[in-house]
Amino acid sequence: MAIPKREPILHPPKAVLQITNDLEKAGFQAWAVGGAVRDALLGHQHLDWDLATDATPDQVRTIFGRKRTIPVGIDYGTVGVLDPDGILHEITTFRKDVTTDGRHAEVEFGASLDEDLARRDFTVNAIAYSPSRSEIRDPFGGQRDLGARVVRAVGAASERMREDRLRALRAIRFAARFDFEIDPKTWEAIRDSAAYLTRLSPERVKQEIEKTMNQVVAPSRAIRLWRESGALAALVPELSSISEEALSALDVAAQPGLTAKPGRRLTRLAVLFSDVPSGSVFALATRLRFSKHEAQWLTLMVERWQSLDAPMSERTATGAPEGASVRRWIAAIGRPNLPAFFRLACARWTARGAMAQQSRDAPAARSVHSLYRRSLRASLKEPVDLRDLAVDGDDLRQAGITPGPELGKILSSLLALVIEDPTANVRDRLLEEARRLIGK
Repeated sequence: MAIPKREPILHPPKAVLQITNDLEKAGFQAWAVGGAVRDALLGHQHLDWDLATDATPDQVRTIFGRKRTIPVGIDYGTVGVLDPDGILHEITTFRKDVTTDGRHAEVEFGASLDEDLARRDFTVNAIAYSPSRSEIRDPFGGQRDLGARVVRAVGAASERMREDRLRALRAIRFAARFDFEIDPKTWEAIRDSAAYLTRLSPERVKQEIEKTMNQVVAPSRAIRLWRESGALAALVPELSSISEEALSALDVAAQPGLTAKPGRRLTRLAVLFSDVPSGSVFALATRLRFSKHEAQWLTLMVERWQSLDAPMSERTATGAPEGASVRRWIAAIGRPNLPAFFRLACARWTARGAMAQQSRDAPAARSVHSLYRRSLRASLKEPVDLRDLAVDGDDLRQAGITPGPELGKILSSLLALVIEDPTANVRDRLLEEARRLIGK
């Protein structure tokens, strides 16, 4: 006798079960959909459980009350419902697309669950689960593709890409995140989409890059797929010539050890941009809608990396660098930026050391860790910043030096002196040196 197939039992949070029960008691359907179902079937934890229902947005707001609901996307049928812990769960009315401009769709309510699932991007995201009945609805073979580890478009791949150009980038991120392959027809549609990806807003491109840096263990695969599909040339041409070392370093960055969190996203972004000419980084980051602060930080990290990589790696690979060199590097990097810079440098040097075809030797991990600890100690105890000098601008003005650009140059010369010889950081010695510099 054939054993009946059992549906997998997923475990949505209690709050989701309660929301489901409230909808069903009111006479409506309630199905968990999207990433939470996909991740639960893969055995991954997912906190954002969203529901699809045949209730209209107004009916959802009536059931849960105005105080618990937020019209987060009411024109598209989505209402946010707050659970007792203040977590927002999105409830969206079954819908189907009427028209689309390649990014935004005009939708029509009154669709069935299967019609609603048919408008979704990939089969692995077109699975619905009834929390009350432990029932799976999977009209497009999403469970099969999860088992086969394949990203496949729902229905005709070319149509899904035309409906929303962002799907090409999402497919790549899912493939890299879950270590899946991309179905050949879906990949062909992604490549055909490359010429139209410029319709995406810079904010959306930035979000996909950031999600890749945050979610994907080995983001180099995603960036390679961006390159192979033509997406990189269309959206971020400055990265089209990214080196294999930088790509491999993306996978090292933010892994356990010196490169671990915090700063995973920014560390990986700095690595991603580390081959871009430093003079172009600010414009690139600004075009992608990074904040001015982040654009400046990324520019600083890349500029320091490109100027210090060669001297630091060469001297560290051949032995312990002398104290003056370490202090010069700290001064160039900036005391507050040391941890971030070393996360970037360690990722690049680790990747370099693993690549046999590299002609340059990379410093050993033990040497890099030793240099990092030594740099931290030196940054706390030794003069590496203008604020560490035994004299300041007021002292120089009192000694007769006229305020202006010349005063700043003299202070920089005094800092260079004490970086070479910290014992020179004495007020009388520095004032004497300042007078000598004026007399030149």
